[in-house]
Amino acid sequence: MRLLIWIVGLFALAVGLTVAARYSTGYVLLALPAHRVELSVNFAVVLLVTGCVLFYFVARIIVLALGMPARALGYRRAQERQRAHRIGENALRAYIEGRYGRAERAARQAAELGEWQGLNLALAARSAHELRNYAARDAYLQQMEAQVPQEAYLREMTRADLLLEERRYLDALHSLGRLQDKHTATLRLELKAHQLARNWDQVLALLPQLEKRKVLEPLVLEQYRRYALIENLKRKAMEAKALREYWERLPAADRADSPVAAAVAQSFIALGECAEAHRIVEDSLAQSWDSSLLTLYVECLPRDARKHLERAEDWLKQQPHDPVLLLALGLICMHQALWGKARSYLEASLAVEASHTAYVKLGELLERMGKPEEASQVFRRGLDLALQQLQECTGGRRKPAF
Repeated sequence: MRLLIWIVGLFALAVGLTVAARYSTGYVLLALPAHRVELSVNFAVVLLVTGCVLFYFVARIIVLALGMPARALGYRRAQERQRAHRIGENALRAYIEGRYGRAERAARQAAELGEWQGLNLALAARSAHELRNYAARDAYLQQMEAQVPQEAYLREMTRADLLLEERRYLDALHSLGRLQDKHTATLRLELKAHQLARNWDQVLALLPQLEKRKVLEPLVLEQYRRYALIENLKRKAMEAKALREYWERLPAADRADSPVAAAVAQSFIALGECAEAHRIVEDSLAQSWDSSLLTLYVECLPRDARKHLERAEDWLKQQPHDPVLLLALGLICMHQALWGKARSYLEASLAVEASHTAYVKLGELLERMGKPEEASQVFRRGLDLALQQLQECTGGRRKPAF
């Protein structure tokens, strides 16, 4: 529709100009010093329009001629950018394909051409790292710092990640410490670095930030927290006082956690503080039942373990069919030289769930009671059970001799 309007308008203008020129009787007089020129209005208009058109084209040609070097330079730069872009794409493709030598060369060439300099230098550093050319890797990172200082985040993240793979945890943490406003990927990398460096206090301090940003699943965060606490407790196990102070500073929820309680109880047992270890096991079992703690409860029993026996019998009222608890009761009774009671508890444990440990302890008890034949049969049943469990674990396969 717009084109049709333009065509109609041009035709109307042409008709109007033709009619005006036909009936126009005016003229234009040019008075020069030695000449007088008289022109009709129509011819003067035609000359004027022709002169303007010629002036426009001549000026246009002159401008184009003067701008030719700049356009040629721009064209060459565009060609170079296209070439650098193509080389950068080839570098990235080669890196993903695992062709690290080709990726390093292409990324270095693209960086020299000025295309995405920071990104290509980082790619070259990663490629050199994969080739174990650590000197070249560090040189690329230093080149990034000198030529593209604004790419500090990319540079330090790349350096920290590569140093972690080289197991240089402290240097990686130093690089991460230079970053401000750390995002989730940075926090994950920092968590990994602290874990590998065994900085458990820093791991525990970092976990609330990860939980707040929902970086990891709650179950994974809980596992990280539990492991860090256990490792910290093991580190404090050099002295009973320091271990006790650290344990008492922990929140009640952490002290009630069975794996954490088991770790601190084991540490107190190693330090000879058996009474403290038994108290911790009792407190943890009062919060939540975990029969695996009972193996620690029967270690280093005092000479008179009647209180332990009474506490275990109270637990039995609540957990009457727990084979581990029945086994623990049998061991406490053996410690107290209550042979008949110990035998009944051990046999009850085997009736609920057969275990190699219960068979061995029952065999030892029968030997003490002067019943070697029965003890021999019990030992054989324990051996058969152990061989059966071993066969189930290995699928019946034997390790080759050579």
